[in-house]
Amino acid sequence: MPSKRELVVAALHARLQSLAAPVLRGDVLPERIPSTGLIILRDGKPGEPEVTLSPLTYFYEHRAELEVVIQAGVERDALFDALTSDIGAALATDRTLGGLCDWVEAEAPEPVDLPIEGAAALKAAAITVVLCYATTDPLI
Repeated sequence: MPSKRELVVAALHARLQSLAAPVLRGDVLPERIPSTGLIILRDGKPGEPEVTLSPLTYFYEHRAELEVVIQAGVERDALFDALTSDIGAALATDRTLGGLCDWVEAEAPEPVDLPIEGAAALKAAAITVVLCYATTDPLI
């Protein structure tokens, strides 16, 4: 049986599958970026939990990371803005990921331009997604 941590990250990955850009999980950046952009989900870190003893419960603010990449020439700024807005809308449709989380919230991106020799520059950002959930055991 998967751990709560795995269930939550898998649910986030599934939620993002409705976007126009492909969403990979834990992969390396491919040589070619689709015209719709690309999102790579990194599992991130659950961090230090808050613990209650009766009943024993661990409360996590797990910080997963979305790497968002666009390479589309002059349209890339508009495409980047549309894709990040679509991510926000996808998360807002169910902030509990089907009841697995108490709350899901994305932090604002900090975009950067990455020059590519002989090609259009990439526009990229890491977007932290905070996944708040509770479990009775940090390994289960």
